Amino acid sequence: MPSLSRRSLIALATAAGLGLAGCAGSPAATPAATPAGSAGATTASGQVLQIGIAQIVDHPSLNDLRDGFKEGMAAAGYVEGTDVVYEDRNAAGDQATLTSIASAFGSKDLVVAIATPTAQAMVQALPDTPIFFAGVTDPVGADLVASLEAPGGNVTGTSDFPPVADQLKLIKEILPEARTIGLLYSSAETNSHIHADMVKEAAPALGLEVKEATVSNSSEVAQAAESLTDVDAFFIGTDNTFVSAMESVVQVAEANKIPLVVSDPDSVVRGALAAYAVDYRAHGVQTGTMAAQMLKSGGKAGDIPVERAKDLELSVNPGAAERMGVTLPADVLARADHTVD
Repeated sequence: MPSLSRRSLIALATAAGLGLAGCAGSPAATPAATPAGSAGATTASGQVLQIGIAQIVDHPSLNDLRDGFKEGMAAAGYVEGTDVVYEDRNAAGDQATLTSIASAFGSKDLVVAIATPTAQAMVQALPDTPIFFAGVTDPVGADLVASLEAPGGNVTGTSDFPPVADQLKLIKEILPEARTIGLLYSSAETNSHIHADMVKEAAPALGLEVKEATVSNSSEVAQAAESLTDVDAFFIGTDNTFVSAMESVVQVAEANKIPLVVSDPDSVVRGALAAYAVDYRAHGVQTGTMAAQMLKSGGKAGDIPVERAKDLELSVNPGAAERMGVTLPADVLARADHTVD
């Protein structure tokens, strides 16, 4: 189980100027290629850009990253159906399918890898294809790049490094008497281990004890949540497995009156209490802008520094708060960027 290295934390903080991944049931795979746009479209050089986009599962935040990437490319002049053809693939949480997708993307002009497991599979299989990752918590700790400032090789992208201290402070602000938090994450995701280690490191300073439960797949999510019903609050970080089965955790949280705070804004729409997290649509746009700049300059992906997500947002769900037995403080409601009706 990889843990967050001090080197990775320092590198991420430096890159940020020392300042910051759900649908119910099983996600649907898209094993067949899904090209978007016209096969006859050409760029100024007479070539159609062929870009493959891969993601580990289908859930709203990862979809926002995908759509945001295309938006960023379009804003830079790469019009879908005129200048670029996209092939979107979803592995439905299966590592073997990721490997198959990587093999299919070998002839692409550029590959977009969404979330840490996807990026690891693409980087391992495609040493010569430019790869831009997005939604990766710790690119150094995940062995994707040599450093944030000089990634090297054929890889760069954007990191959704989480604002852990502020996320835990949000729990204490909503529930000042909280003493224990139930940390739920997947043992199969490097990004989840990293976020979990950060939570366990930051919690004691806020007077919080961390109890944890891990899963290896989405079918275990409800059982994991039910094993921690003696805690004051649940917390889920940048974990694709739990986000893809968020409704299962919401049911446990409501039944046991345990507030659920997450790192995924779309999960608040689906019933979580609150999230202080990356704006994943903007994160995707940021990644698309980076890729467009490389394509225009003719540079190499590995020469472009990794960027940290620039936009954070606070999302709250007052209805969920009531169902979980708490009232959102007026200050939290006042500064929320998004309030679920």
